[in-house]
Formats: sequence, structure tokens, C-alpha cells
Amino acid sequence: MTQALHIGLMVPINNTTFAQEVLSWMPPGSRATTVRIPRGKGLLTTETLPAYKAAALELATQFKDSDVDVVAYGCTAAGFIFGPQGDADLAQELQQVTAKPVVTTARSMVLTLQAAGVNDIALVTPYLDAVNTQLKAFLADGGIRVRRFNSFFANDVDALGRITAEQVKEMVLKTDDDGCQAVFIACAQLPTATILDELREILGKPVLSSNWGTTHQAQLALV
Repeated sequence: MTQALHIGLMVPINNTTFAQEVLSWMPPGSRATTVRIPRGKGLLTTETLPAYKAAALELATQFKDSDVDVVAYGCTAAGFIFGPQGDADLAQELQQVTAKPVVTTARSMVLTLQAAGVNDIALVTPYLDAVNTQLKAFLADGGIRVRRFNSFFANDVDALGRITAEQVKEMVLKTDDDGCQAVFIACAQLPTATILDELREILGKPVLSSNWGTTHQAQLALV
């Protein structure tokens, strides 16, 4: 798609990466309206997610009568923590309150890997153990096996926000091996726009991210 789009972005209040990266991959002239969802300092868990989801649904109503073309729910963990059905329910609820096509970062992750035709991946995340376990189960449901894995184990949003693109690049390079068909970098906060092409050239395989996948799926939602 080459036509400029107006995309509605929904991100945690602390996110500093998603909007900038999404727009960098959108057709020229595209613009974004960003809604920031309140959250605490801790990372999302099964205990904190219901309140976060309720706030997101309330805030999403502002897109209903706007000229936004598509809404992207930009928080990977907020989609996969309650599994594929929970993420599907969330997307449906967001579509009902916005009256717009909706893509979630979690579902975009699976669709992007499936479209690449890969089954065995190297996975890089910033999450703690319990959330990493939930992510691997979400991917497995989509037929994606995590062969190699590494995490920054960020224990709060401040630690998450300090992770740089160079650190992500280094983590990818030490995580991948020849048995992995692709590398996936999970989390809408992790910066990837400046490193994906370089990593693809170095590794000779698809290197994908939450933000890249969501951008791609948002455009496909309008085809």
C-alpha cells in the first residue's frame, strides 16, 4: 500500500518507541494519533492487565467519530498474557468501540512469523520469567517454536525504557544460531527500526519485531 494513512495508536503511557517506528515504515505523508494508556511502574501481569484493558477500551472510544483509518493496539504483552482467545476478544471489543479495523501487536507477531513461513525462531524480549512463559505459549499456539531465547529481564518501565537499539542488536547476535529460521524481537518499547536491515544482512534471515509486524498488519487490514 502506497496511500498515506491516518493510524490510531494505543500505547502504554511510558512508551517512547512505537509511534516513531510505526510512522517510519508507513507510506509517506501518513500520520498518527496516539492515545496513551495509564499504567504503573511495574510491567504488565495477569493481575494488572484487567485495569489496563478497561482503561484502553474507554480511551479507544475517541477514535469512533474520527478520520482514523485503522487502530493499532501497541503493547505486545497486553495482548498475549491472556492467550490467543484473550487477544482476539480484546481486538473485537476495540473494534466495537472504535468502529475501525483493529490490529494488535500480539496477533501481528504471529501473523508476521507465519507469513515468513518459519517455525523455529530465536526470540529476544525484555520480560520477566512468567511473562516470557506466556509469550512462548502464545507463539506455540500459532505453530511457532522458540529454539533460542534471551531476555533483558527488565523489572520495571524505567529499566525497559533504558534499553537501546545497540543493546538489542547485540542481544540478537548472541541469541541467534544456524538452526533458527528467523529472529523475533518482542515488545513495542524495544527500538528496532534502525537495526533490522543491518541484522537481516548480517544473519541472512528474517529479523522481525513487534513494531515492524504491527505496521505491516495495519496496512494489510485496509487491503
